[in-house]
Amino acid sequence: MFSRHSDMEPEDFIPPPECPVFEPTWEEFADPLGYIARIRPIAEKSGICKIRPPVDWQPPFAVEVDNFHFTPRIQRLNELEAETRVKLNYLDQIAKFWEIQGSSLKIPNVERRILDLYGLSKIVQEEGGYELICRERRWARVAQRMGYPSGKNLGSLLRSHYERIIYPFHMYQSGANLVDCGEQPRYDSEEKDKEYKPHSIPLRQSVQPSKITSYGRRAKRLTQEDPESSDPATQNSSQPPETSPTWPEPTVEDIEKNPELKKLQIYGAGPKMMGLGLMAKNKNLRKKENDIPECPPTLVVKEEVVADIKIEPGEHHSHIKRERSLSPEPCTKMTMRLRRNNSSAQFVDTYVCRICSRGDDDEKLLLCDGCDDNYHTFCLLPPLPEPPKGIWHCPKCVMAECKRPPEAFGFEQATREYTLQSFGEMADSFKADYFNMPVHMVPTELVEKEFWRLVNSIEEDVTVQYGADIHSKEFGSGFPMLDGKTELTPEEQTYATSGWNLNVMPVLEQSVLCHINADISGMKVPWLYVGMVFSAFCWHIEDHWSYSINYLHWGEPKTWYGVPSSAAEQLEEVMKKLTPELFESQPDLLHQLVTLMNPNTLMAHGVPVVRTNQCAGEFVITFPRAYHSGFNQGYNFAEAVNFCTADWLTAGRKCIEHYRRLRRYCVFSHEELMCKMAACPERLDLSLAAAVHKEMLILVQEERRLRKALMERGITEAEREAFELLPDDERQCQKCKTTCFLSALACYNCPQGLVCLYHIEDLCQCPAARQYLRYRYTLDELPAMLYKLKIRAESFDTWANKVRRALELQNGAKIELEQLQVLAKEASDKRFAENDLLQELKGTIKEVESCISEAQNVLSDPQSRNSSTVVSLDSLHKLVLRIQALPCALDPLSPLQELLEKAESLQKDAKNCLQSLPDSAPQLKEMLERCDAFGVQLPEAIQLARHMRQGQWLSRVREALVAGRSGTLEEMRTLLKEAGEVAESPAVEKARSELQELIAIALRWEEKAQMCLEARQKHPPATLEAIIKEAENIPVQLPNTLSLKEALCKARAWSADVDEIQSGDHYPCLDDLEGLVAVGRDLPVKMDELHQLEVQVAAAHSWRDKATKTFLKKNSCYTLLEVLCPSSDVSSGTGKRSQWRKDKELGLYRSDIESLGLSAQDLRDPGCIVLAFKEGEQKEKTGILRLRTMNSSLERGCVCVCGEPPGELMLRCELCQDLFHGLCVPGPRLSSHRVAHASPSLAWWEWDSRFLCPLCVRSRRPRLQTILSLLVALQKLSVRLPEGEALQCLTERAMSWQDRARRVLATPEIANAATTLAEKRQRLQKDPQALRETTRNEQNPVPHENGDGHSENGTCAMPDLDAMAALLPRIERTPVLDISIGSRALLEDLMLEGDLLEVTLEEELTISRLLLASQIPPVERLRTLIEIERCERRTSRLKGKDPEKKKKRRSDRTEGGYLPPTLQKEELGPKRSRSDRSLDMTADKESSRKVGAESNQNGEHRL
Repeated sequence: MFSRHSDMEPEDFIPPPECPVFEPTWEEFADPLGYIARIRPIAEKSGICKIRPPVDWQPPFAVEVDNFHFTPRIQRLNELEAETRVKLNYLDQIAKFWEIQGSSLKIPNVERRILDLYGLSKIVQEEGGYELICRERRWARVAQRMGYPSGKNLGSLLRSHYERIIYPFHMYQSGANLVDCGEQPRYDSEEKDKEYKPHSIPLRQSVQPSKITSYGRRAKRLTQEDPESSDPATQNSSQPPETSPTWPEPTVEDIEKNPELKKLQIYGAGPKMMGLGLMAKNKNLRKKENDIPECPPTLVVKEEVVADIKIEPGEHHSHIKRERSLSPEPCTKMTMRLRRNNSSAQFVDTYVCRICSRGDDDEKLLLCDGCDDNYHTFCLLPPLPEPPKGIWHCPKCVMAECKRPPEAFGFEQATREYTLQSFGEMADSFKADYFNMPVHMVPTELVEKEFWRLVNSIEEDVTVQYGADIHSKEFGSGFPMLDGKTELTPEEQTYATSGWNLNVMPVLEQSVLCHINADISGMKVPWLYVGMVFSAFCWHIEDHWSYSINYLHWGEPKTWYGVPSSAAEQLEEVMKKLTPELFESQPDLLHQLVTLMNPNTLMAHGVPVVRTNQCAGEFVITFPRAYHSGFNQGYNFAEAVNFCTADWLTAGRKCIEHYRRLRRYCVFSHEELMCKMAACPERLDLSLAAAVHKEMLILVQEERRLRKALMERGITEAEREAFELLPDDERQCQKCKTTCFLSALACYNCPQGLVCLYHIEDLCQCPAARQYLRYRYTLDELPAMLYKLKIRAESFDTWANKVRRALELQNGAKIELEQLQVLAKEASDKRFAENDLLQELKGTIKEVESCISEAQNVLSDPQSRNSSTVVSLDSLHKLVLRIQALPCALDPLSPLQELLEKAESLQKDAKNCLQSLPDSAPQLKEMLERCDAFGVQLPEAIQLARHMRQGQWLSRVREALVAGRSGTLEEMRTLLKEAGEVAESPAVEKARSELQELIAIALRWEEKAQMCLEARQKHPPATLEAIIKEAENIPVQLPNTLSLKEALCKARAWSADVDEIQSGDHYPCLDDLEGLVAVGRDLPVKMDELHQLEVQVAAAHSWRDKATKTFLKKNSCYTLLEVLCPSSDVSSGTGKRSQWRKDKELGLYRSDIESLGLSAQDLRDPGCIVLAFKEGEQKEKTGILRLRTMNSSLERGCVCVCGEPPGELMLRCELCQDLFHGLCVPGPRLSSHRVAHASPSLAWWEWDSRFLCPLCVRSRRPRLQTILSLLVALQKLSVRLPEGEALQCLTERAMSWQDRARRVLATPEIANAATTLAEKRQRLQKDPQALRETTRNEQNPVPHENGDGHSENGTCAMPDLDAMAALLPRIERTPVLDISIGSRALLEDLMLEGDLLEVTLEEELTISRLLLASQIPPVERLRTLIEIERCERRTSRLKGKDPEKKKKRRSDRTEGGYLPPTLQKEELGPKRSRSDRSLDMTADKESSRKVGAESNQNGEHRL
C-alpha cells in the first residue's frame, strides 16, 4: 500500500527541532517535582521536554491483561487536519448543493491531479472575484497561483471549471438569485450573539456525530434526526452578515451573455448540470413513454377541511390538513395537485406565488419539496420555459441548505470491544500490511512523513483506532498501586510509592492538586492510552493550563510536537487565520482535541515548534498552556495525568479568566482550591505558601472590588453559603459557566439561577431589592487568612536572618553549637524547602561536629590509637585553622595549639639530626623512637626511617648474593623493589645493579624453559637434560626450570611403564594402552614409543567400531559389551527393561559394565570374562522364563513402551510375553519377504508374523559368517579388548546351539514333519482356486468404508495387504503338523535359546515355522498385523515417505545379516531424553490411530 503513495506528495515533511532531553541521576530522580522545578527554566521555553529515568528504574506492568477491555475511537486521518477539514467541508457543501439540484459532483483532473476546488475558490476571491478576473483576463495568473505550469492555456480550463461548478454555488450562497418576497429570509439568524454551548469536560474528546441531515461525504455515515429537535443555533448562517461576501446580483443581460448560466438554468428549478462532469442522479427523470414522463414518487398535498365545533358568530374557521403520500401517477408538470371540487376561497388563496403574491396560472405554479412555498415559473430568475421534472427545491431552500453551518466535529466510538491482545494483533497487522515490512523495521522518520502526508490528503481516507482516555480507576493503572486489593512484592511496593508513579505524583506534598478531595479523572486519576500506528492526539492544552506527564509503559514510540506557552496565542491566531470557517462554527475548537495543523505550516507563520520521539520507559512533560499534539508510531500503551506546582498558580488564575471569556466549564473551582490551601497554611510547603499568599492577595483585592460594585448597585442582602457542599452544576454562573466559590449573585424570584460577580447584569430583570449576595467568607475573614499565609511565608525570612547573624560572626562573638542545631531543627519543623542558606547551616554544623571528632582523636592517648589514625603535622596545622574559622567556640582549641608547638620543636631537632649525618648515625634510632612516641607524624620521621632501613637492606642483599645459596626469583624481585624505600647511597646503587643483572639472567633461562614446556615441537630427553644442567649454575630457583626437570622425570617413568607392559605374558589391555597414550601426549618430551602405542590403540578402536556397527542399532541404549554378553538381569529390578519402565524422564541410560557382574579389573582377565559369560547364560535363561511367566499372568494398567493402558491392535512378544501397542513398536511385516508382484501364498506359517519386542532384540543380530570375519580381524590385533573375549564366547555359544539344533532337526519325526510341511506348501501354491482368488483380490482390492482402498490418484491402494486379508477366511482352523509333545517341547526350548542369541542362524527360522505350523492358525493375530501395516503405510504417506523405497532399503540390509521382524523405527537411544522419545512415540501413535480410525469406521478395529 505504502509504495503506491510514497511519491504523491511533492513537498516532504520537515521535522521540527528536538525538544530538550534530561537524564537525571538517582539523587536528582528521588525528588520528582523538585527536579521538574530545576529543569523548568530550560524546558519551559520549548513547551515540552523528555525525561529518561535511570536505567535501573523499570516499573513492572501492573494492568490485568486478561480483564482489560476497551472500546477505541475511530479516527479518519484527513479529517483531523484543520486545513484539510475546511477543504472537505467545502466539498461537502458544494456536493450537497449539486445533489439538491439533482446531480452528483465529479471533481475534474487538471494536469493529472484532482482540481482543488476550495483553493480555486479562495484564489478567485483574493483576486477580486469572478467578474473582475474575467474583465481583466487574469485567469492565467489564477492558474499560476495554483501551481500549474504556464504556456498551456490552463487559465481558460480553470475558468470553464469555475463557471460550471463553483460559480453557481457562490451565486446561491450570496443570495443574488433571490428577489424581495416581502419578508426576511428564515435562514438568516436574527440573534447576533447566539450563546454557544461548549462540550462538557469529561466528554471532551467523545463528541457524538451530528444527526442533522447532510448530503456531504461524512453525512452518509450518520443517522437522520427530526428537524424540530435540532439546535436552533445550527440553523443559523455560518457567516455573520458583516463578513459574508457580497456577490453582485446578475441582471437579465448578464444571464443572456453567460451561455453556461442560461443553459444550466442555475437560478431555476430541476436537475442541473447535465454532462460536463455532473451526472443526473435519477436517470428515470428522462424516461418517457408515449410522451408522458414517468416521475418518481411525488409528494402530493391533499386538502381536508375540518370545521371547528366552537365557531363564533361572524367567524369562519377552516383547518387544512395536509397529508404527504407517495403518488405513483404520471405527471407532466411539478404542479400542485389540488382537488378541483373544493369551493373554499380562503383555501385557494393560500396557494399564491411567494414573489408576485398571486394565485392565478396554477398550471405554472411550482410547489417546493422542501418548504411547500409556491413560485410561478415565469417569476423565477431566470424564468423557466416549462415546469421541471422530478424533485424541485426553491432558491430559498437551496440557499438554506448550502449555508447551513457544519456540524460539530468529533470522534466516533468503534462498535467492537478489544482486549490488549486483539487490539495489538489488529494494530501490528495494519502497520505491516500498510508499509509492507515487519513493524519493527519501519523507520520512525518514514512513519512521520507518511502520517502528515495522509492528514493533508483529500483523496486518501485512512481510518485508524485509538484507545484514548481510558479510566485507570476502572481498568487499573499500569503502575503498581497500594490499593489493598493485591499483595505486592517488595520491588512492587517501591514503585507503588515512588513519586514518579503517576498515581502518586498528583498528590505529592508539593503538588497543588493534593488539596482537592475529589478524584478528577484525567487530572488526579491517570488515563490510559492504547495506540496504533497513525492514531493521533490533536493540538490542545491541558485543563486549567496545568502540567501533564505521560509515561510510555511499552510498545513502539510516540511522536510529540510542542509549542511553548509564550506562543500559545500566536498558534491560536494562525489556526483561526488559516481556517476561520472552523472557528466560526466551533469557537472553542482547540479545546475539543479534534484538530491538527501541520507543524511546518505553523513554523512557516512564525510559531516555534519542537518534537520528540518518546520511547518505552520514558516520560514526557508538558508545561502550563503549552500546546502539544502527536501520534503513535505503532502499538503501544501509555499513561498520563496532570499535576500542578506552586509556579502554576498564576497560570491557573489566568486560565479561569480565559475560560470566563470563552464561557467554558471549569473542572474545579480555582477560588475554592486557593481558599482551602490558605485555610491550612501550616500544611503548605514554604515556596507554595509564598505563591499562595501572592495569589490570594490578588484574589482578595479583586473580591473586595467586585463586592463594592455590588453594593453600589444597591444590593445589600447577603447570605453565607457553603459552596463546597453544592454540586458544581448548581453553583455555575449561568453566563460564563465559571464555578463560583467566594461569592455569587442570586435572586429570590429566580431561585434556579445565579451569576458570578462579573456578570451581575445578566442574572435577571428583577429589581435589585430582590437580589442578594451568596458568599463563602466575609471581607473580614479573608484578611485573616492572608495574615496566616503571610506568617507562614515570612517565617523563612525571620529564620534566615537568625542564620545569617550566626554564621557571619558579627563583632567577633562566637556562639554555641546548640544554637546552630536549634536553627536547623526549626527549619525541619517548619518544613522549609531546600535552599542555599539551609545547606550552609547544615554544612557548618557538620563541619563543627567533624572538627570536634578530629580534635578528640588527636588529643587522645597515643598508645590507644592505631597507626592509621595518626595525624600528620600538616593536618594538625589545618585542623587548628579550621577550628579558628568556625562560628562556634570549641574547648579543644587550646590543647591543640599546645600540641602543635611541641610538634614544631620536635621537627626542628629531627632536621638537625639529618643534617649532621653520618656523624649522627648512632642517634638515629633514638630520634626515630621519639618521633614515633610523639603521636604526630613528622615529615622528617620518614627520612629517619629510610636511613635506618638502608643498613638492614644492604645486609640482606649481601646474604642473597653469597655463592652456594639459592634464593627464589620472587625474593630477588622483593629486594629490588625495597631498594626504592631506603635512603640513596653508592652502596645501595651497586647492590641494586647486581640484583638487576642476576634477575635478567634468570629470566632468560626461565623463558628458554618455558619455550620447551609450551613448544609444539617436543624435544628429546637429552636436549632437556642439557638445558637443566646449565640452569642449575644460577644461584636462583627458577620455577619453569623445576617444572621442566619434573617433566623429564615423568618421561623416564613413562618409558619404564611401557617397557613393563609390553614384556608381559599377555597382550596389553586397551584401557592400559589408552592411559599410557594420554599421559605420553601430555608430556612436553618427545617419546619414541608413543607413536607405536597410538597405532595399536587406533587399530583396536577401529575393530571395536566395526563390531559396534555390526551389532548395535542406531541410537541404541546398550553398549557393545552388554549386547555380546548374556542379559543376566533380564528379570531383575535393575535391568534395562525395568530401568526403562521406571526412569522414562531420565535423559540418558547408565551403561555401566557393573551390570555384567564384573569390575574393571576383572575385565582384564580373559578367564573371568569366559566364566562370567557361562554364568550369564544360565541366569539369562532362568530370568527370561521367570519374566515370561510373570508377563503371561500379570494384568498391568500400563503396558508397552509408552506406558499407557492396553488398547486395540496389541502385540505380544514371543520371547518375554509382554504386551505392546502395534503402533508404538516396530512389528513384523507380512509382506516384507514376498517377491515383487508375486501372489501371497496360503502357506500362512511362512508369513513373517513372529514378533520380538525392542527390549528382547537388543542388536542387529548379524549372521554367523559376519561374526567369524570379525574374529579373524581380532586375531591380528596385539591388544586385548573385553568385547573380543565376549565375541568369542558368543560365537562358541551360537555354534554350540547350531549343532544342537541340527541334531534335533535330523531326528526322524522332525525331519518327516519338515518334509510334510514343504509338500503342503507346494500343494497350496498349485491350488488354482486360491490363485484365482488371490489374483482377483490384487486386481480389485477390497475397498474400505472411508474410501482408502483407492484414492483419486491411486496412491492409497494396498493390493498386497488386501490379497493377504482375503486369504484369511480360507485358512483352515486346524494345525498343519502333528508333532509329539516331547519333540515340541524340545523345539520350543531350542527356540527360546535361539531367541536369546544375538546371532542370526538359518535353523532358527526352520524351527519357528515348524512350531507355528503345529499350532492352530493365529488368524486374529494375522489380521491385526495386516491392519497395523495398513495404518503405518498411511502414516508414512502423510509424512511424505515412500514405503516402497523403505522396503527396498530393508531388503538390501537383510542380505548381510538378520533383520528383526520390525520396521526400523526410532530405537531407544542414550542420546535422547526418555520424555522426548515418549512424546515422539505418542505422536506417531496418535497419527497412526487417526489414520486407522479413518480406514475402519465399521468399528472392527477402531483406534
